[in-house]
Amino acid sequence: MDKILLDTDVILDFFFDREPFAENAAQIISLCERKEIDAFITPVICSNLYYLLRQNSTHAFVIKQLKQLLSIVDIIPIDKNVIFSALESGFKDFKDAIQSFAAVQWEGMQLIVSRNIKDFSKSEIPAMTPEHFLKARTLQ
Repeated sequence: MDKILLDTDVILDFFFDREPFAENAAQIISLCERKEIDAFITPVICSNLYYLLRQNSTHAFVIKQLKQLLSIVDIIPIDKNVIFSALESGFKDFKDAIQSFAAVQWEGMQLIVSRNIKDFSKSEIPAMTPEHFLKARTLQ
């Protein structure tokens, strides 16, 4: 079974129904619901989602949305080693470095799914767009 880290942008595409990306995001969320893939987020992604969703919705609604998401994805930890690795990395974006090193630390993580794959060019774990991830799954 695929083990993937879902980046914030993919989840926001789903929550905000952002075209033309919403359909691919919805398909990935559906794969998570059907337990066809193991998807993960980090505490940073969870916090960013709360912040961004809260700008347009009530606290109660955002909490409900996050609980629903957490019923189909798991959270991987971020520890001191992840932070130090991110600080010492050549990543331009510290948040993306944290995501990458948290994914590396999690056993069996195969892929980061993000629309901003260039942000993960220095990652030890490959990054793939949602579109390419879905196409690759149909070829298996």
